[in-house]
Amino acid sequence: MEKDLKQQYSETIKITMYGPESTGKTTLSKQLAVHFNTIWIPEFARDYLQQKWDLKKEICDANDMLPIAVGQIKLENEAVLLANKLLFCDTNLMVTKVFSEIYYGFCDEALDEAAREHEYDLFFLTDVDVPWEKDDLRDRPENRKETFERFKKALDENNKPYIVLSGNQEARFEKAVKAVNGLITARSIGFTAADFVQMWEQGTNIDSIARQLGFFNEGIAKINLAKIATVNDGIAAFKEEQIQQLVDYFDANKAAFSIEKFVPASGAASRMFKFLVDFLNEFKLHKESINAYINRKKEAELSVFLVGIEKFPFYESVLYEVRRIHKGYDDFTQDEKYYHFITAMLATEKFDFLNKPKGILPFHQEGDFITTPIDKHLKEALVYTNVDGKPKIHFTVSEEHKDSFEQSVSQSNVNAAVFYSFQDKSTDTLAVAMDNTPFRLDNDRLFFRPGGHGALIQNLNRLTSDIVFVKNIDNVCYNHFEGIVRYKKLLGGLLMQLQKETFGYLHALESSVNEEGLQKIIDFATSQLNIVLPKNFSKYTFENQKNLLFQLLNRPVRVCGMVKNEGEPGGGPFWVTGEEGGLSLQIVESSQIDLQNKKQWQILNSATHFNPVDLVCGLKNYKGEKFELENFVDHNAGFIVQKTKGCHDIKAYELPGLWNGAMANWITVFVEVPLLTFNPVKNINDLLKPAHQPR
Repeated sequence: MEKDLKQQYSETIKITMYGPESTGKTTLSKQLAVHFNTIWIPEFARDYLQQKWDLKKEICDANDMLPIAVGQIKLENEAVLLANKLLFCDTNLMVTKVFSEIYYGFCDEALDEAAREHEYDLFFLTDVDVPWEKDDLRDRPENRKETFERFKKALDENNKPYIVLSGNQEARFEKAVKAVNGLITARSIGFTAADFVQMWEQGTNIDSIARQLGFFNEGIAKINLAKIATVNDGIAAFKEEQIQQLVDYFDANKAAFSIEKFVPASGAASRMFKFLVDFLNEFKLHKESINAYINRKKEAELSVFLVGIEKFPFYESVLYEVRRIHKGYDDFTQDEKYYHFITAMLATEKFDFLNKPKGILPFHQEGDFITTPIDKHLKEALVYTNVDGKPKIHFTVSEEHKDSFEQSVSQSNVNAAVFYSFQDKSTDTLAVAMDNTPFRLDNDRLFFRPGGHGALIQNLNRLTSDIVFVKNIDNVCYNHFEGIVRYKKLLGGLLMQLQKETFGYLHALESSVNEEGLQKIIDFATSQLNIVLPKNFSKYTFENQKNLLFQLLNRPVRVCGMVKNEGEPGGGPFWVTGEEGGLSLQIVESSQIDLQNKKQWQILNSATHFNPVDLVCGLKNYKGEKFELENFVDHNAGFIVQKTKGCHDIKAYELPGLWNGAMANWITVFVEVPLLTFNPVKNINDLLKPAHQPR
């Protein structure tokens, strides 16, 4: 009998339907076989039991289980030799095993063992969310959900790769086809069925994984800098009168738009406190002085922190808590006081600044109130996104921090429409070992890492507003509020004007335009939008010129503030040479450049301006339709980083940055803005700078 239950080995990809009765398994098997031009095998039990009923008027009993199993595997073993690369099975021995346990309370040992051992590349677990249809052999319309859970449990207990199919017939078929195609691709690049199901469950696009593996094996070409962007050569600079005109234009026209503020705010503030963490880990209280530690470690940051400690907005709160904990605080040495103060700041059971998101940290002392970055962003949003009586702001946060954000927002005196989103797990990228093979955890599962802030292009893509202002969570200021929002309006006003003219030209290109009109469009595109046309553009036919201009103008647009370069780490504005030799304006990070190339290094280091992440985006086209932002990503603009996982060295792929490669194919306009608009807090000591202190 064991021989009769043996499954024939084959390279054919075998996909089996699996689930309770009357859940569409047969229909789906037929559909998939037709779609993929192959064969399917029916359920042996149906003909077997129908014949038994017709001849003997007897229903199924426990003695039928083994004959049914033998007949089913015989059909499968014969069909696998005839299949065209894929074989779809209406059922399998695991179904027989589960039915035997449900109906008779046991399963024959040989059948049980064979059901567990038989392998399929994928199980489609069919849900019970479709109507039960009666026939001569179906007899259990009740307790369908409990039956479904029994089937699911059997797959989980035996580590079978499966995907649940729910919904109507059309939805199940579409999902199944997508899964089969994904499985074929996964198998073709060396992944197992279990790997594919892991990717499927977290929404990972298998084509993206294939592209990432290509980057690991072949490398990523570095950005080719042509020259720096400067004022009047890629960066617009406005005089006071022009600035005021654009600000007034924004105020006069904003009511016609839906406007939103988008604030990347994921992750904890741990990097802000790195030198303090190092101090707590390495300082030997009572065995050396803090001054000796500073000299030994050359730790100037700690010295700055201690000199300015009383100027931090949280000083009084932390001091009060330290005094409460340590009754003899006043008798402590100065080193002991500092040590226990820093400990309370960072300790999980105390203030826990280390693990909190930047957005809720105390940044400024304003009279009797302590304000956070959230407070500042809400206050800003009130000025330039308030078009219908309520400002609109969107924070991207970590799931574990959402509650703390909501609590902080609820304590604000700004009545705003606040939205949140998380970095989608589907954007996590695959980690590989140093030999470029997929890195696996101890349980043999693939290891995925967050893909960096470039993943937020999906979050931005889901917004429905016409105009979106983008600014990092830590770029806020105690002073200069009026100046900051004024330059926000400048950027917004310029975007509105450029879009209005662009949309007019797109309508003209779509209908009719003469040579004189076309020349006006060319002049506008090149002088106002920084679009560089191909060198042989003049040789194009009139129609081809129109078509290319339409493509170049019908893109999302970003107007980006640029500040003068004062040595801050980060990206800057450059003219970049593309693969086909064309020039475009891009925000480029040093990690994207070949620093071993002397010419590229010189261009990088001669940059006159810096990217403060202060931009406004137009996300809709001339018809008022949303752009699909992922269509404008340069996937070759990501980069590979080396990390560790446990005691293993690994490599990871970082997605193209949100304002770098993720927006590489947008219309890009750079505008010079003053340094007062750029006040990031990357290190806790940044809060001691004049921009964050009362005047």
